[in-house]
Amino acid sequence: MRYEAPETVDKAVALLASMGRKARVLAGGTDLLVQLRAGVVEPEMMIDIKKIAELRSIAREAGGFRIGAAVAGAEIREHADLRKAWPGICEAANLIGSTQIQGRASMGGNLCNASPAADSVPALIAAGAKVTVVGPAGRREVPVESIATGPGKTSLADGEFVVSFLLPPRPAHASDAYLRFIPRTEMDIAVVGAGVNVTLDAKGVVSAARVSLGAVAPTALVVEDAAKALIGTKGEAAALDALAKAASAACRPIDDKRGTKEFRIQVAGVIARRTAAKALERARKV
Repeated sequence: MRYEAPETVDKAVALLASMGRKARVLAGGTDLLVQLRAGVVEPEMMIDIKKIAELRSIAREAGGFRIGAAVAGAEIREHADLRKAWPGICEAANLIGSTQIQGRASMGGNLCNASPAADSVPALIAAGAKVTVVGPAGRREVPVESIATGPGKTSLADGEFVVSFLLPPRPAHASDAYLRFIPRTEMDIAVVGAGVNVTLDAKGVVSAARVSLGAVAPTALVVEDAAKALIGTKGEAAALDALAKAASAACRPIDDKRGTKEFRIQVAGVIARRTAAKALERARKV
């Protein structure tokens, strides 16, 4: 296997275009290396994108934040301004693996691995994040939820890879949260994950909301009915109950060793409700 570590986006695109599906992109490698050792994938070339400056930065842009696809979880955790503006994004990114894994794991890799249980993806979807994709045809910007098309599958064309994420500007009285349920106390895969992002008006009424669920369908879900249950309310118990009901109704889970379909459906409502309550509490304080 040939290893390449290009220092520019253009060089990475050229390498990918020349190899097609015979190459794999290494952002953090925490999923890819496991797959290599297990013989799940056998690429002829590994393209390490961590030496490309654009993919390793966190910067203010258009009132929001642009996060490089290869930025490690530990770097996200240590960025005070990002933590303040988007605490849910940060807590989701920091649930990817152990402390040691956090030094390598990236949100770009977490997204493109396309696991239905990826922790950062529901939080990014709830945030309304956009992802910048680059390839032989140039750059395009698409919603995060359009990347994964099924377990292990993405909408990326041959020669394309994810460069960065763009988080929108934060209005006043807005915040987010991410929670998940796992069988163990740590370092496990989500049975259900929920990301909620809310904005309140001057009177404390929810003026905008987004809700996303992970691990309950082939891809992370945007649950519009759950968001609608919050909008126009102050997040009272009845609104949270309606949100929980909508979250459970949206689920299309599987049975596996971590939980049955029925269990996941029930837990999805509980976790979504708790996540919304946490996001609302944060929004009232900013």
